Amino acid sequence: MPLLPPALRAFLVRVPLLVPIVRFLRRGPLARDRNLLVTLILLTLLIGGLAARVSMEWFSPALMIPITLVAGLQLRLNSLVKLLCAVAVSLTYVAVVRGVGYIGPGLLVTFGFTAVLAALMARTRGKLGVQGLRGDAMLLELRDRLKSQSDLPPLSKGWGSKVVLKQAGGSSFGGDFLVSMREGDTMELALVDVSGKGVDAGTRALLLSGTFGGLLGSVTDFLPACNTYLHRQREAEGFVTAVHLRLNLATGEYVITSAGHPPVVKFESGTGTWRVSTAKGVVLGVVPDLHCEADQGMLRKGDALMLYTDGLIEQPGRDIDAGLDRLLGEAERLMPSGFRDGARNLVASMSSGHNDDCALILIWRP
Repeated sequence: MPLLPPALRAFLVRVPLLVPIVRFLRRGPLARDRNLLVTLILLTLLIGGLAARVSMEWFSPALMIPITLVAGLQLRLNSLVKLLCAVAVSLTYVAVVRGVGYIGPGLLVTFGFTAVLAALMARTRGKLGVQGLRGDAMLLELRDRLKSQSDLPPLSKGWGSKVVLKQAGGSSFGGDFLVSMREGDTMELALVDVSGKGVDAGTRALLLSGTFGGLLGSVTDFLPACNTYLHRQREAEGFVTAVHLRLNLATGEYVITSAGHPPVVKFESGTGTWRVSTAKGVVLGVVPDLHCEADQGMLRKGDALMLYTDGLIEQPGRDIDAGLDRLLGEAERLMPSGFRDGARNLVASMSSGHNDDCALILIWRP
């Protein structure tokens, strides 16, 4: 036993009967689960014995409730069942020694609820193959990665940008996401909207964000490549719309392609009006070959581009064109306060009264 401390090895040599026990506890990949189970069972039986023979006030059977919760977070379901049997034995022993009245119905109901909750947690962790709160930590890490991926790369001097993402119901996950990259003076970004909202669409958005992020900048025709990937999937899980922007930061030239996405709008400082982009295409994953009608142009000083998802213009019982007109009307209020300060107010104004994922991207030349 080379991993044991020298003092403990010397003690075990003097007590040979303990050596097989220690080897059993250290054997196999489930040693941690087994050791924790033995510890919790011994602690449960100890509390039951002390409550029955010493004091119910100092060693209340209610102390077994946090033990059960710890087991639900750390043990496998089979091990949890063994611990619950030990809890039942301890409660029965207390009831026999102290009397049934010391184990009231309220305490039994609490134990029953705790046992069911612990079993559900152990069952969920068993499916995920994680221990403790590691599953929540993984979700938090995925959320942070998705948020960091939604940040635009630093732009050149003389450019400004603002990204606002608002998920339905205040969730950390949603069906709207952004992927972007910059190589030299060329910046590419894609705003994607997965059907559904909130957590329901969040899992698919996490998967597609990695795929689309890998394709962005690696292929010439970004949206057709995304369409080919989605069309190869065996199971259709709803539609996906996307808009792709390729922008030259040196000259201001841009190319917009769209696949079933709400149209991009451009603010022209010369006329002081918003112009709707003509880029259009079919929703991703529907047809095997996607053909997009691109819209090209140039951003001059004072111009801006606004990309958004349908959560800003779609409302129950209202036409999408009416929602677009309202969006452009609200966008006029951006001008006095500037694009940077007004973007979040625009999202808050357009999304009030309904619960849907919303995204807004503004890029401008001051």
